[in-house]
Amino acid sequence: MISDSRFLVSLAVILTAARALAQPTPVAIVGAHVIPINGPEFDNGVLVVQGGKIVSTGPADSTTIPENAQRINASGKILMPGLIDSHSHIGSPAGGDGSSPIQPDVRVLDAINVRDARIQKAQAGGITTANIMPGSGHLLSGQTVYVKLKDGRTIDDLLIHLADGRVAGGMKMANGTNSRRPPPFPGTRAKSAALVREQYVKAEEYRDKIRKAAGDASKMPSRDLNMEGLVEVLDGKRVVQFHTHRHDDILTVLRLANEFHFKVVLHHVSDAWMVAGQIAAAHVPVSLILIDSPGGKLEAKDVSFASAAVLEKAGVLVGFHTDDPITDSRLLLRSAALAVRAGMSREKALYGLTMANARILELQDRIGSLEPGKDADFILLSGDPLSVYTHVMETWVEGAKVFDRSDPKDYLYAVGGYGASHDQDGLIFDDEEKEEQ
Repeated sequence: MISDSRFLVSLAVILTAARALAQPTPVAIVGAHVIPINGPEFDNGVLVVQGGKIVSTGPADSTTIPENAQRINASGKILMPGLIDSHSHIGSPAGGDGSSPIQPDVRVLDAINVRDARIQKAQAGGITTANIMPGSGHLLSGQTVYVKLKDGRTIDDLLIHLADGRVAGGMKMANGTNSRRPPPFPGTRAKSAALVREQYVKAEEYRDKIRKAAGDASKMPSRDLNMEGLVEVLDGKRVVQFHTHRHDDILTVLRLANEFHFKVVLHHVSDAWMVAGQIAAAHVPVSLILIDSPGGKLEAKDVSFASAAVLEKAGVLVGFHTDDPITDSRLLLRSAALAVRAGMSREKALYGLTMANARILELQDRIGSLEPGKDADFILLSGDPLSVYTHVMETWVEGAKVFDRSDPKDYLYAVGGYGASHDQDGLIFDDEEKEEQ
């Protein structure tokens, strides 16, 4: 008979071998110029990924490639982390309706078409993670959702789950022109702020009642979905993603955040260059949109390409977004290029497409840079990321290729043409399911 110790050793060897066989084959991207974001750029780089995660990255002469790895030659290309869009409306989301200016109970994930062609176009632009928002026509327009741009069949395939099991997302708020309409919407900026204050006071009171109940069901307040969403904001579990343009509206946002102690990101901020000092003093991040054809609304008349440079100099964390369809998702790289042309540093511009937005979404431990242990989200470019002549050649999400410019179907989404705006239909059935139909 085999002794207990020998049996346990044999069992351990068998289990280890089984786990090794169960692991997907590692993939090594070799030969590219690498922009890791978390450190200096380097030539002739290696990126090893396995099981959806980054295993290692570095120069070829100091990075070990597993013997069984599938090697992909990326010589002549640029390798960098997948882009993160901190404000998007891809998936044709429809949030709140006209019944009220305050709708924090609305969940945008209930209204996203994952086969929307704009998701494929975002992949063609190198975007691997996006904050999908409801619109800005409400003071409180609902809960946003952070998604990975995988080739999914349902929204559940794209959702990012946090360590505590919650779906990752923020709370969309807005002020300025968009939310000012006939009753029941506010007609002035002051009334807009007053309505928001009223709701947060109610949320504080609702939270206090729950705390005082201490688990006693007989003392609990009636469930209120609006208040539940705002309590998550008050408790720091949901970051407010705030649409705002004019300098006075920006300061109103800072005032509200300070008054109710919620975490906030300023979005759009056309007049950011006017109040950069106040934004920096409040330690609030900014998600900028840089459009090359200014116009559309009076409150954005003073928008400036220089905002990114002014904010960088003031010490503000700056990310970029498309607000797709305002800017096409395929053009997010250009936003950083425009910022550099207006005085922002190259380093911070590339950071703004990746790590800054990861921090804005509080996902910096998972995405935003090419570091071991992070999700294997990366892109291969034909040239410098800030060049107008550069194309996204491949986009990978969690170790799976979701866009390949050499594939005629993907190429159509990248350049446009007949069928490029049709919903994705190739994801409905896989080959096995087709045979069963």
